Amino acid sequence: MQILKKGQAGTMQSSDLMVTVEPADGLSIEIESTVKKQFEHLIRARLEETLAKHGVSSGKISISDRGALDYAIEARLEAALQRAGGV
Repeated sequence: MQILKKGQAGTMQSSDLMVTVEPADGLSIEIESTVKKQFEHLIRARLEETLAKHGVSSGKISISDRGALDYAIEARLEAALQRAGGV
């Protein structure tokens, strides 16, 4: 799957996150989170797992997390990918 344009999903509400995906030459993941110190490795793992599931190998993925659970992370990323023309 290829990210064709910028896509975004989510909100900045408590227990949610904002995901932005855009085309790029390599794969980069930027995470800003209120719980980054404790859970960055779990957030990154869920993102990488979802990207692999959809065959995404390049793009810039930006996350602004406010304590979202793993299923919300996956759902928001999938919605942003759909909006970016990748799914």
